[in-house]
Amino acid sequence: MCGRFNVSADPLTILLMELVGMAHPGPDNHNAAPTEQIVVLRLDEAGEPELVSMRWWLTPFWSKEVSTRYSMFNAKSETAAKSPAFREPYRKRRCVVPVCGFYEWIRQNNQKLPYYITPKEDPGMLLAGLWDHWVNKDSGEVLESFTILTAAAAPGMEFIHSRQPVMLAVSDARAWMDPENGNFEDLIGSQLPRPLDAVPVSTYVNNARHKDERVLQPVADPVAIEGSGA
Repeated sequence: MCGRFNVSADPLTILLMELVGMAHPGPDNHNAAPTEQIVVLRLDEAGEPELVSMRWWLTPFWSKEVSTRYSMFNAKSETAAKSPAFREPYRKRRCVVPVCGFYEWIRQNNQKLPYYITPKEDPGMLLAGLWDHWVNKDSGEVLESFTILTAAAAPGMEFIHSRQPVMLAVSDARAWMDPENGNFEDLIGSQLPRPLDAVPVSTYVNNARHKDERVLQPVADPVAIEGSGA
């Protein structure tokens, strides 16, 4: 599951410079939620990397309209290849979503308590995504949108949720995005490419309208999660 994340241009620029030699264009969004515009990384028609703003909630190219009737902000990695909504993007339109970290909630004493999961030392993480290109046949409106792949939670992550976003190592990101690469399925398991911290944060983050840095305020010591490699 991945329903909120933190995007901060300055630390993500460090990560993107290492990966593709580009700066993150911003804006910062410390509590990004589905249906919002988010910067993702993909390869253009010439095979060159580009950063593009897309709507976080995939609209398949064949849809009659833009809708939130079905939950399309996440896609299960185990079934994406056969899903009518995701199978073509899975084959041809794979992308990377650079984030500083993501939020997850656990239920405790009839409360939902938020955790912020972020790399222990690195400036961010790379999430595996799929994107699509939709055109309104009546108006010509164009919408590019994406979804984030999820997998079963890796050891150490299960206490938070039974699933996690698929995390890519920097060395695997280009291979994942390459539409000519047919050997990518081993990249999308439950691996943790780097050690993480699960930081208990204030319930201020529960409201998706709260975008300032207070959503990152720790309320207890972090829980260390060891990396498992890619």
